[in-house]
Order: sequence, then C-alpha cells, then structure tokens
Amino acid sequence: MLYRIEAVREHSLQTLELALDYGFQNVMYLDKALTHRSYSSEHNERLEYLGDAILGMIIAKKLFDLFPGSPEGDLTRMRSTLVRETTLAEIARELKIGDKLRLGPGELKSGGSRRDSLLADAVESIIGAMFLDSNEDFALVNSVVLKWFDSRLRTISPTVNQKDPKSQLQEWLQAEHLELPHYTVDRITGADNDQTFFVSVKVSGVERLFKGSGTSRRRAEQAAAESALEYLKSKD
Repeated sequence: MLYRIEAVREHSLQTLELALDYGFQNVMYLDKALTHRSYSSEHNERLEYLGDAILGMIIAKKLFDLFPGSPEGDLTRMRSTLVRETTLAEIARELKIGDKLRLGPGELKSGGSRRDSLLADAVESIIGAMFLDSNEDFALVNSVVLKWFDSRLRTISPTVNQKDPKSQLQEWLQAEHLELPHYTVDRITGADNDQTFFVSVKVSGVERLFKGSGTSRRRAEQAAAESALEYLKSKD
C-alpha cells in the first residue's frame, strides 16, 4: 500500500477502531477496506472477496456449534439470513461505517454512504483487512466478528422462517390459492457497472403496486416482495 493517511483521516479511523473493537497494527488496511473503486484504483474489492469467505466460515461454524441437532438445510438458511446484504448493512450502520467510506463524487452525490450494497461490502472488506493485519489470526478475527453478530445469533432459530421475501410471498399467495406475483422492471439508472434497478410487483386481488429498488434486479425484486408481504400480513 503506497499511499499515506492524513492526520484527520487517521483520527477518524481511530474512532471506528473503537467501535469495531479491533485496533489495527497497520491502519492503512482499514483505510483501504473503506475505499470504494469510485474513489481510487487502490480500492477494497479484493479485501471484500477475502472477507466474504472468512465471514461465511465464522458464521457457519458458530451455527454448527449452536444447533447440533439441526440439518444442513436449516443451518444454510440461518447462515444466509445472517450474512445477507441487509443484515451486513444494519451492522455497518450500528458501527457507523458509512461516514468513514471513501467515495468518488458520483457516489457521494447519489448517497452511496447510505446504500446497503456499499455498506455490506465494507463490512466484508474490514473482515478481510483484520485477517491480514493480524497476520492471519483467524481465532482473533472470529472473536471480533462474533461480537458484531452477538444479538442476532442469540435470537436466530431454525424454527423461524429464513426464506427470502420472494419465496415467502409466493408461498403466501399459493396458500391463498391466488395467482403468482408479477414483477416488472420500471427503470434502471446509473452506469453499467453501478446500476440501480427499480421494480414493481403486482399481487392478485390488490390494486396497488409494490415498489422496490436495489443494485441488481434480484435485490430490487426482493425489496418489492418484502413491501408486498408487509402489506398483506397487516391485512390478516
């Protein structure tokens, strides 16, 4: 890492280290983990790749220990719930990561520091950065990450429906003997490598359309389905 960190930036990162409950030996790892490709060619995507794999292992092992009687399917669904984008973005907000991100002018203008996808990527990047900074001390990184997930691990259960909103919506409609939902892409904004999808879903028997947006069509559809589910359940 060839760049230097200015004093103001370093002080800002120190406050984040306190929230993370991890002190970096080389704070440039943390700075790079928070750097989006729109800001610099020295960005966090490789760290994100590494952190994603480490996080999956940490959560998989913890669930394996917590639920010794649960089959693979239940463990997989619980892991997916804990490591999905929305959960990681929630953790990022709790740790106040958003205002520490380094973003290019376009991302800043479009509110990138509040976007779930960027926040989730940053959490994974920080995990990768901690692993490298600690000289690949998996036990240490495991301990830190499990603290971030503690409240969620204490409440998650194999008896709770871990299915994604699209699957839940489809099952709800089938149980009511209604037609399957119809999704429509209303519009797509942004450059090819940084698009936002806006989707609506039509539910049989309901006049209104339910809207959702995301950095991919799948994520936008999930958001729209979640909106529809909330409405339908409120009418039960």
